[in-house]
Amino acid sequence: MQDWNPELYLQFSAERTRPAQELVARIASRASVRQVYDLGCGPGNSTELLRKAWPQAKITGIDTSPAMLEKARRALPDCDFIEEDAALWRPQSEPDLIYANASLQWLPDHPSLFPRLASLLAPQGMLAVQMPDNWEEPTHAAMRTVAKTMGMTVKEREPLLTVENYYDLLSQAGCELDIWRTTYFHLLPSVDAVVDWLRSTGLRPFLDALDETGEERFLEHYRLLLSQHYLPRRDGRLLLAFPRLFIVAHKK
Repeated sequence: MQDWNPELYLQFSAERTRPAQELVARIASRASVRQVYDLGCGPGNSTELLRKAWPQAKITGIDTSPAMLEKARRALPDCDFIEEDAALWRPQSEPDLIYANASLQWLPDHPSLFPRLASLLAPQGMLAVQMPDNWEEPTHAAMRTVAKTMGMTVKEREPLLTVENYYDLLSQAGCELDIWRTTYFHLLPSVDAVVDWLRSTGLRPFLDALDETGEERFLEHYRLLLSQHYLPRRDGRLLLAFPRLFIVAHKK
């Protein structure tokens, strides 16, 4: 897969950072934090929130994208950034906080992943996670429809587990749980803006498998399907529903 595009990702930085802010706000008042790891830190927009919340903590961002890490290092020279796969990552010391904003949905085998991350925490440590819960939304269902029409076989992200599954996995790992789901309604100017949003995230596995001509065909069909679901409101803008699942696991 091609590397991530930080500029395209940050085109909607306010909308992408809001869930990260709300996750930090939920834990900041109750956490004594000295060692923090930001899994899937991207260009550092979430890491910056962690730095502001815990200015004295040692903060390390983990990501597989050299382009994203370069952007993060320039933005936050007082944080450490490591190129590593979060699915295989093991910290050198027990973290007080493992924070993962919109990243773990890309990793497979959540029944093993979540208990493993909980096991890495220091006593009283916290695992704080936010994941897009939009597998069944028209944006993502349409990707799979177009891929099927074009005869494509694409390895994409897996659907999330149920809330009950995550609760059982983490409670059995010795954690107290705070779980909630929020649906954001983002105002976007056009279907093309919806496509731009997704080109930097959910569409990547599909478009990376195509040449330029194939990508044009895919996006033409994809835009047509989106236009049937996302109709302009009276002011001409579209409402993009975006559900997200939040989990804060506090190790007892």
